[in-house]
Amino acid sequence: MDVSQAVDQRMSVRAFTDQDVSRALLEELLQKSARAPSGGNVQPWRVFVLQGEAMQRFRSTVSDAPVNKPEYDIYPRDLGEPYRTSRFKVGEDMYNLLGIPREDKAARLARLAQNYHFFGAPAAFFCYIDRQMGPPQWSDLGMFLQTFMLLAVEAGLGTCAQEAWAMKSEAVSRFFDAPDELMLFCGMAVGHIDASQPVNTLRSERTPLNEFATFA
Repeated sequence: MDVSQAVDQRMSVRAFTDQDVSRALLEELLQKSARAPSGGNVQPWRVFVLQGEAMQRFRSTVSDAPVNKPEYDIYPRDLGEPYRTSRFKVGEDMYNLLGIPREDKAARLARLAQNYHFFGAPAAFFCYIDRQMGPPQWSDLGMFLQTFMLLAVEAGLGTCAQEAWAMKSEAVSRFFDAPDELMLFCGMAVGHIDASQPVNTLRSERTPLNEFATFA
């Protein structure tokens, strides 16, 4: 597989099989991901990994824990256009595939809660950053996470980056006994794609080049 294929095939997987992902493979992917670009070689990512028995304990103690106020705005509070429409559309496309109408609020909330069970993924990790870091180091996290997701595609796995976990950061940090100086950015579900589920046919639209790029 070349890079272009991995980029094209990467998607947010929202239904996984229960097939295990080995610790050895997770270690290999994370070690390779550490080659991601990092300004000044700061490498600000700190990772806490779940699988096997630890995942079972996590689901029984954290997945249904109360939500807390995120320590950062997952989206801008007054998200303008065209970004607001783009975000709205991908959500509606997903719920249409799931057969959940807009007026069925209970079903939509139940589906949202699946975030906190990693959509059935057998493995996951949480990406933290030291609180002293600023926006440039947060961009480093994005490059680290993207590198991991592309390597996962190459390895035959699916992933879903989940900022929703910022709303349960207190419970997650207690579970891992994460140091106070670390802030949770997101979770990452990792596993084998359940191709039988319609939600995994979602292919989000991308803005045409002439709308986001200017050539001098």
